[in-house]
Amino acid sequence: MRDYRFSGTWTVPAAPDAVAGLLVDLERYPSWWREIRAVASLGDDDALVVCRSWLPYSLDLHLTAVSRRLPVLQIDMDGDLVGTARWTLSPDPAGTRMDFDQQVRVTNRLLGLASYVARPLLVWNHDRMMRSCVSGLTGLLVDGGHVAVPGAGDGPPRDSGVEG
Repeated sequence: MRDYRFSGTWTVPAAPDAVAGLLVDLERYPSWWREIRAVASLGDDDALVVCRSWLPYSLDLHLTAVSRRLPVLQIDMDGDLVGTARWTLSPDPAGTRMDFDQQVRVTNRLLGLASYVARPLLVWNHDRMMRSCVSGLTGLLVDGGHVAVPGAGDGPPRDSGVEG
């Protein structure tokens, strides 16, 4: 019950290199992704991140870059969650197709206990956070002048799933 796998596919209205440039810049996340509350850089490939979505708990994570080269952006994480998160970016007629995959194990004791009784609520909370990510990223791409192809990016995921 402590293991989660999240996946989703979204399209945002910009070229893959513009999207990748924003996704690898963790220190700017709080400016466009409201659930990322704080980021502290520990060097080129490491950062401490505090996340809080709709439910009243925060996650403290240590993120380490594994891949920053298109088409795959991947991090390993440690802290309240241990695992990996990966974006695979590919050109799409509307801009960039963003395939997301995350596999984590909850190591935070209280959140781990909550996984047994409130799993659907925790999955809902993660879904809200990811929708906010795509919405914020789309807004930044459009407002920041990165749009290369017309389209919209904050609709529901085309393929979304949770396992585990």
